[in-house]
Amino acid sequence: MSAFVDQIETLLLGKNVPEAWANGASIGLGLLVLVVLAWLVNLIAKRIILRLVKAVVKRSRIEWDDVLVDTGVFTRLSHLAPALVINTFAPGVLGRSDMVLAGVNDAVSLYLICIWLGVLFAVLNAVQIIAQQKSRTKGVPIKGFIQAVKLVAVVVSLIFVLAILLDKSPLYLFSGLGALTAVLLFVFKDAILGFVAGIQISTNQMVRVGDWIEMPSAGTDGDVIDVSLTTVKVQNWDKTISTVPTYDLISKSFRNWRGMSDSGGRRIKRSIEFDVTSIGFANEEQLEAWSKIGHVREHLAKKREEIAKDNEKLGDDASVLGNGRRLTNIGTFRAYCVSYLKTHPHIAQDKTLLVRQLQPSEHGLPLEIYVFVNDTNWNFYEGVQADIFDHLLSVAKVFDLKVYQQPSGADVIAGLASKRDS
Repeated sequence: MSAFVDQIETLLLGKNVPEAWANGASIGLGLLVLVVLAWLVNLIAKRIILRLVKAVVKRSRIEWDDVLVDTGVFTRLSHLAPALVINTFAPGVLGRSDMVLAGVNDAVSLYLICIWLGVLFAVLNAVQIIAQQKSRTKGVPIKGFIQAVKLVAVVVSLIFVLAILLDKSPLYLFSGLGALTAVLLFVFKDAILGFVAGIQISTNQMVRVGDWIEMPSAGTDGDVIDVSLTTVKVQNWDKTISTVPTYDLISKSFRNWRGMSDSGGRRIKRSIEFDVTSIGFANEEQLEAWSKIGHVREHLAKKREEIAKDNEKLGDDASVLGNGRRLTNIGTFRAYCVSYLKTHPHIAQDKTLLVRQLQPSEHGLPLEIYVFVNDTNWNFYEGVQADIFDHLLSVAKVFDLKVYQQPSGADVIAGLASKRDS
């Protein structure tokens, strides 16, 4: 390019053009040629090379290269072509003016920094998409790491930009960061805390996208839809969106229901409270009637035989209440519940199955059902739970048990009316 400029200047001087005019005209013509050349190279890079790369990527069986195309990695790389042309041939055109050449070099350097930063951002976006598509890393909060790398890249790029504008060495500016550490810590406090929290969350797998978390301190109860550098977005069950600082997930308590989802079973833990006055020993008439119920037939046969043997050993008068062992309506009902749940098609038989009595209270004797539904779907779970308790509440009457219910105004009025009539 310098030879071309010299030839133009020599040609103009041979035509008796003043030296100043010849010098300016040759440089101007050289700049025009340089701009046209840069435009042609940019056109070739985008219209030919970029299209060829996209065609090759489209035909390949590899999936990650398609992501690179979609995120614009190759498109942004094509912007390097004109900058390299200008950076290569500019000294030949502007070499006679050190100030102008320095300005052009600085402009090209700034342009290259922006291009490389854009390419890095596109590559990081591609890495995030590829990681989210992989089964091993799907749900891992990699977005926080990507944002942290982008933040560091922007800070480093700004330092290089300032170094070019101030004509200082980047090392000089990096060494000056020590004095600004306190300010940087204050300005980027949330980002730094979020970055540290993101590392802990990812390492310990505390939260993933798609997890159901419950955080009462933040009024949050729903599915995690996004984990970024500084915030975690949760879609609550009422479809509202809660934004929780990432650092709060390691500094405050929350509940993650992922274990329940992964186990394939969802727990039922609910009690039925029975009126204590309805609990009592079973008589022969009741036992004969209950023996016709399939869920307790075998249980009653074994228990009656076992109790008869024990009472025979004791030798007490079995006709007196309080002597020996006897079957009760609440115990038989409890056995019925166990048998019913063990044969239920939607109860996980490989997990804990308990029917237990809790501490009696002013509301009666609680009988707690502690089992797991073999499906974690919320609608299905609630339907199974409702069906089970519909059945148990209805069948309790067969065992002469009364479910406790606190008296209402209607009960009081009915009681007063019966007293008045009597």
